[in-house]
Amino acid sequence: MSTDDSRGNQTPDRQDAATDQPTLETVLEELRELRADNDRLADRVTELESRVDDLESERDQLAELLERHESTIDEQGSTLDTLETTTEEVAALTEAARNRTGANKSRIEELQARELEKGAHLRDSNVDEHDLELEDDYLERLTKSDGRSYFRLPDSDDPLDRTDTTLAHGDLLPIQQLARLDDDMRRSTTNALPTRLAAKLWQARTDSTVGDDPWETGCKTVREHVTAGDLKHWIRRQEDGVSDSYAKKLVSRTIDALLELSKHRLAVHRKTQRKNGLSYTERRVVLPADADIPGESAPTPETADVHGDT
Repeated sequence: MSTDDSRGNQTPDRQDAATDQPTLETVLEELRELRADNDRLADRVTELESRVDDLESERDQLAELLERHESTIDEQGSTLDTLETTTEEVAALTEAARNRTGANKSRIEELQARELEKGAHLRDSNVDEHDLELEDDYLERLTKSDGRSYFRLPDSDDPLDRTDTTLAHGDLLPIQQLARLDDDMRRSTTNALPTRLAAKLWQARTDSTVGDDPWETGCKTVREHVTAGDLKHWIRRQEDGVSDSYAKKLVSRTIDALLELSKHRLAVHRKTQRKNGLSYTERRVVLPADADIPGESAPTPETADVHGDT
């Protein structure tokens, strides 16, 4: 209930006012909640402050790393500038060297062309035959007695005459041409085993580096010779797994190949000999002393004390 005061205003009853005021327990509870909220806020602030410290530390580390990277970039930029300068210098030197090389090559080719026209013989490894300006349509490749290949104008004699003979490839006998090839080249040139054996036999006669040489020095009218028996043993040493009977057949076929490939500069002689009281006829492949072998000069006949054919 309310009562009117002396001024005519209504005032709440005291009992009702007391009822509306919070109790002490309510205030205490609210204070506890406020304190708990304050503690949580304080913990959160502490956590945020720690996080801020971590972020500042990471920022400082990133700033330091960025500074190092910038320093590295500056150094690499300086190195790149140096390399670009060096590359430009090398390119300029290369271009200058190319120009000089081109000019020197032109001078050399001109000199080579003039020398060839004068009759010179030039090592084939030093000549670019397709770049020379010559009146003749082609150069002739030849092999001299030193075993090396040269270029010359067709039918031009060497004015210096520094070797005993001058041979074009076409001047050689077929047996000589095959003998100059290695084993792989011979196999690609011919499938016939007797032909390859004939070429290797000729090579053994003329090339001391071959080692296994069945030829023997003759005398008087015979320069060198090899017997059929020695040839059979030689073939068996050259071809692994060849039986004695097959080697005998290869002897005849190899001799035929020798005669054909030498254009019959070689010959076959039969000589009767005695062994253990028995007579037998033995075939010999002979190179006559007067045989015309390109690149070889006939030796001076030896005295009769050298054992050989007569």
